[in-house]
Amino acid sequence: MDAQSFRIFAFFVLFIAIAVPSGARGEESTDAKADSPINVVFILTDNQGAWTLGCYGNPDIRTPNIDRLAGDGMRFTRAMSSNPVCSPTRATFLTGLIPSQHGLHSFLDPQYMMGPRAYNTLDEFTSLGEILEGEGYVCGLSGKWHLGANLTPSEGFSYWITKPDGSTREFYDQDIIEDGVVRREEGYTTDLWTRKGVEFIERNRDRPFFLYLAYNGPYSLGRLMLNRPRNRHAEVYRDHHFDSFPVDAMHPWQHHNKAFHNQQVAMERVAAETSGVDDGVGEILRALQRLGLDEKTLVVYAADQGWMGGQNGLWGMGDHTRPIGAHELMMQIPLLFRQPGRIPAGTTNNHLVSNYDFLPTVLGYLDLSDRMAATPRSPGRDFSPMLRGQTVPWDDTVYYEMETCRAIRTNRWKYVARFPDGPYELYDMQADPRERFNLFGQPGTEATRKKLSEQLDQFFSTYADPQYDVWNGGRSKARRLTGAR
Repeated sequence: MDAQSFRIFAFFVLFIAIAVPSGARGEESTDAKADSPINVVFILTDNQGAWTLGCYGNPDIRTPNIDRLAGDGMRFTRAMSSNPVCSPTRATFLTGLIPSQHGLHSFLDPQYMMGPRAYNTLDEFTSLGEILEGEGYVCGLSGKWHLGANLTPSEGFSYWITKPDGSTREFYDQDIIEDGVVRREEGYTTDLWTRKGVEFIERNRDRPFFLYLAYNGPYSLGRLMLNRPRNRHAEVYRDHHFDSFPVDAMHPWQHHNKAFHNQQVAMERVAAETSGVDDGVGEILRALQRLGLDEKTLVVYAADQGWMGGQNGLWGMGDHTRPIGAHELMMQIPLLFRQPGRIPAGTTNNHLVSNYDFLPTVLGYLDLSDRMAATPRSPGRDFSPMLRGQTVPWDDTVYYEMETCRAIRTNRWKYVARFPDGPYELYDMQADPRERFNLFGQPGTEATRKKLSEQLDQFFSTYADPQYDVWNGGRSKARRLTGAR
């Protein structure tokens, strides 16, 4: 090729490089996509045991959309919550801190959500919304807040539609907060949270966004358990025989929720509200697909804490027993991660992880680990490499607390301690996964008890803030249910 021909060829190549849109050049499009921020949709439900979902083996309750979410991504089989109540656990998800660090040991009183004493209980901490807002994300909340000062957006959120309170009396014709005003919403609030979530995604499709879709369903508590369901799934479950809800004698520790034990209407209500949430998950997934955001969005599905529906004669969570409970199903939550093209589809992870691991993991996944607050130091661990299919060293140990009750769970053992005088519990979770046989005090377990007790004390000595360490005279931001040292 002579010099003149080379100059003509070079000019032609340069012209093509400039003229052809970047989206038509596969390699450059892929690079741009890899460099663009990942959207985040965090779907959090209220009082939901993992066992209530089809992807966790439930044979009765229809959850095709949540099951699809699990099939498209990674399902954690042993995800645990560090507390059995909504305000503490939601605070933990957003901050990576445990109750004896963020100060919420139980559900928050209504006086701190509305009125002259209302305040944001997370104000002193750096939370997920604040971090993402600082990175250029637009952040929206649709659903339950229950962390104080409910009238006004906080923690990095600019879009805000929520409830005035934390508990749920019903799902129909309820008061909500929108644009700083309390109003009555006609119809089914589960559908409202979904609809507003979809609108938020549509409005922000062209910029990085974080949607916190915080359902107050299925809830599974309160007098509404004796009201027949009214959503589109009601007739499906009417008079259905539920194999997954044990009919058993009531446990002597049951303190609340006694009216719901072995009640067909309560089982139907749980099932219908669970399927109602599933409808919402389906709408979110379809919106992401319709808008071309599927591969650009990390979707996480979890519950704030576990829940029991008759197993071992118990109904509810740890705050509904006396003494405060730490049963496995009160702790175990669903945890699903999905991003097509990045998270391997149809995978399961059997490591023990906690909701205090959520924040460092999401930040790690988004390459924002350096934004994790250094103080207070979170006990959370980053398992984001697992989401990419990598094998990493992992300590299968998680911790749990509610006021006077603390527990440690390892691969084999669970040890439960209660201040000041017990009762104590010790279970071999491999031989006795249903926690039927308390081995505390049995000959031959002394060394195990000693080791687990020391681990438990060391964990809280390392992480608890003295002002919120209720075992050592600290306080709770929420009304206390039990006594303390």
